Formats: sequence, C-alpha cells, structure tokens
Amino acid sequence: MAASSSLASTSSTRRIHLRQLLPARSFRPASGTLACGFPNPNPSPRLRLIMAVQAPERTSPSFLDRKESRVLHFVKYHGLGNDFILVDNRDSSEPRVSPEQAVKLCDRNFGVGADGVIFAMPGVNGTDYTMRIFNSDGSEPEMCGNGVRCFARFISELENLQGKQRFTIHTGAGLIVPEIQDDGKVTVDMGEPILKSADVPTRLPPNKDQSVVKSDIDVDGITWKVTCVSMGNPHCVTFGTKDDQNLQVDQLKLAEIGPKFENHEMFPARTNTEFVQVFSPSHLKMRVWERGAGATLACGTGACAVVVAAVLEGRAGGTCTVDLPGGPLEIEWREKDNHVYMTGPAEVVFFGELELKKLTGASCM
Repeated sequence: MAASSSLASTSSTRRIHLRQLLPARSFRPASGTLACGFPNPNPSPRLRLIMAVQAPERTSPSFLDRKESRVLHFVKYHGLGNDFILVDNRDSSEPRVSPEQAVKLCDRNFGVGADGVIFAMPGVNGTDYTMRIFNSDGSEPEMCGNGVRCFARFISELENLQGKQRFTIHTGAGLIVPEIQDDGKVTVDMGEPILKSADVPTRLPPNKDQSVVKSDIDVDGITWKVTCVSMGNPHCVTFGTKDDQNLQVDQLKLAEIGPKFENHEMFPARTNTEFVQVFSPSHLKMRVWERGAGATLACGTGACAVVVAAVLEGRAGGTCTVDLPGGPLEIEWREKDNHVYMTGPAEVVFFGELELKKLTGASCM
C-alpha cells in the first residue's frame, strides 16, 4: 500500500482548506526516508507515510479533485477521538471501496487506522447528501453520531462553505440534519428516539408500555439492569447490575464484558452498549462498546441513547453533558418535538492518498 498524508494545522492563521491542497507528491522524500528527515529503519515498498507540519501552498489542482486511476484520496477526521476515513464519493452511489478493503484501511498497524470509512454520496429523496459507513470490521451500521459531525465538516470543506451552515443527509437511520455553528462545532438533529422493543430491536420483553426500561438481563451469570433505545441503531444502556446501581465506569473490564453484550441472544441485530456513571442530573459519564468497532473513545448516538435512558429511569433531566473518554458532548432531548440534539466538535487529522491495488487481495471498485 502506498500512502501519503499531511497533518492539518490547528492554527487559525494557517487553516487548511481541502479544496486548496496541493498533491501530496510535493512532500515525498526519497524511498526509505521519513518526512522528518530521519532514516527509516524498515523501508517498505508497500507503505510510505509522509507527514508535513507546514500547510501546502493554495494552488490548483485541488488535492481531492485529482482522479488518478486506482488511487483513493481521503481525509481523516475525528470526533472526540472516534476517527474516520472520509471519502468524496459524490459522483457515484456505489462506495469507492468494498467492506473488505475498509477493514484493511481501518487496520491501525497495516492501514491508515480508523474506526470506520465514511462515504459522502449523492442525496436521495430530496436530501442534499447520502452518508454510508463501513465499520472497522466491514459491517455497515445505520448511522454514527460522531461520524455525521465529521461528515458535515467534510462537506463544508469540499463545498467551501463559510459560517453557519445547515443541510440534510440521508442515512440508514433516516433523515439527519446537522448544523455547523459559528465556533466550528456541529449540532445534529438526531430525530426521535425509538423505544418500542421490537423496533430497537431487542427480544427482552417490554415492561413499560412497549419499551424496555430498567429491565433484567443475564450476562455471563450476572444480572444487569438495562434500558434499550434506538437512535436509528440499537443501544443497550446500563447504570449497573441488579445488586449495584452505582457503576464506576473506569473500573470496568470493557474488553471482556462488551462483546458479551454485543452478541447477546436478546439482541438479534447485535447492539452497542453504554455503561454509565451519574454525577448529577445534568452530568453523566459513559464508556461504550460499539457494535462492529469495539471500545471507542466516543459514540454520538450512544451519548444520545444514554440521556434518553437516564430520563426514562428518572436519573437525569433532558439536557446533559456526557463525558466520554475522548471528551464531552452536549445532549438535549427536547420535549417540544421529542427530538434529540447532539453538539460536539469534529476535527481534521490529516489528508492522504492510497493505491488500493497494493492492498492484498484488493482492487478499486
């Protein structure tokens, strides 16, 4: 795999606009040499990673407008550490890479490294754009909260939009409407939470109207209390076990317990699982095990589901700060329209290009 990349400047006076980036070949060192000038102890014909702190001059052609055959141009973003490879796929309704290729791209040792690959595609049914995602395991989720914030920032750079912007996105979870704020953060109307047990989906029997709220589930011999919510994708939220409802999330062995929830027979589509600690009615802390991605630093739909579950269980009000390992999100479940709103950052990490044919057993679609 041949790769090149450039670090994004965080300085406001040297902000990189994606449509004005030079081809990464401007930064190529000699083979076997890293961009910083140090010799590469293990030069590889399959991987060259070039990172430049200096932003390239703003000259045509645009980095992302280059259309070399079998070369994928991408930009890596993160939302509170939940990181994604963003691909400009606006000229086609078919993803430029396959799920198998996405797995290789997301590999943190032999690929770019990410929690998923996101494609910006043409809108359908009157929407401005379509967003599709392949997880790091190759599965395709309905939607991703942190991913949609990154998607919004990506679109604003591609279209060279300035200031406060709002547009519509078609996703597997339905219509999503992000709004870029003046401070660069993104507020997303995540729509109404789905609480009917059959629609989450979960096989746990409903115990409050048609919903599963503070219900028992046996996981590896331990009874946990859970509330099930869908934000277009399934979530199982727990504040603790039957014997201890004061969960200390930092003490969890997440890699052990997370997969057992994800693949539990009570969740026919598997599930995302959020483990939550309550500091106050407006301040929560969570750790998440994501379906198809494992432990991540943040999960936007998960934070939304956590606030909905906390309200349903009488633990919190409708407006909360939710602390995740990657940082805080502001979540509001508005009574007037029953919609959940999420506000948080999305940042460029670097841009790059990949010769996908060099991926073992892979070729461009």
